Amino acid sequence: MNQQLPDVARYQVSNIHTPLEWVGMSGIDILLNLSEPVPLAPIHASVDAQVNLPDVTVKGIHMSRIYRMLDTLSQRHSVTPEDLGVLLGQMVDSHHDCGTDSARMVLEFKILARRPALSSPRLAGWKAYPVKVEALLQQGNLRLNTSVQVEYSSTCPCSAALARQLIARNFREHFTEVNPTVDGVSDWLEQHATYATPHSQRSIASVQVALDHAASDFGLMPLIDCVEQALTTPVQTAVKRADEQAFALLNGQNLMYVEDAARRVQKALADGYRGFDVKIRHLESLHSHDAVASVSVA
Repeated sequence: MNQQLPDVARYQVSNIHTPLEWVGMSGIDILLNLSEPVPLAPIHASVDAQVNLPDVTVKGIHMSRIYRMLDTLSQRHSVTPEDLGVLLGQMVDSHHDCGTDSARMVLEFKILARRPALSSPRLAGWKAYPVKVEALLQQGNLRLNTSVQVEYSSTCPCSAALARQLIARNFREHFTEVNPTVDGVSDWLEQHATYATPHSQRSIASVQVALDHAASDFGLMPLIDCVEQALTTPVQTAVKRADEQAFALLNGQNLMYVEDAARRVQKALADGYRGFDVKIRHLESLHSHDAVASVSVA
């Protein structure tokens, strides 16, 4: 039946003889079972898939071929990094008549993880982590990267020091006697220890690491856990007062500038990853602008 239908892309020649770097589709919806150390639920991903078009006479690529190849991933029991490389190779091979020698794919999705409360037993909630997986096959060379975003709380060390100074000054003004009683000091602290409070804010760590294309899994949750453990104050899900108090204690014991956060994550990644890129953003509550820091290791 297809022989009776016009095929403009195949039989017409482009009037403008210019090669194109990338041609394809973006925002393709697909359901995937990604290979992970601990199995995940099926993931709804949005995928960009493209090939290059170096033949200046070719009017259009074969987009339906790319879509059908991509759809085969949703039928796999477990998709590995190697599967992405194989698919990119198939995309290139299917476009030999276009002179294609490169292909790329970007998958964007969120991982849902069950996270327990800090103190309350049997209390937990779901937390979403944005993820991006990028695969590039360029003239036979395959490169794979994965990126995750982790939200956490950051309390400013300078603001904390300024707040402590004000509290100490207020304390001295209140207690004029030489040796105040323990009970008196304790009562005063319960009422006035928040005479001044440091500013803290929700913050975001964006981490990209290089993947081994022969790896058996993507290692997404281990990467997320590594970043959260380095920062120590990940945002919470379900909380009661005891959990909120525990979170306040974590923040108070882990004061950090944006520079501190970047260095913590860099140190945590240094031993386990051969290449990474770290971008830290503190969504300032003091300023209308953000504080940022970044570091890359090839």
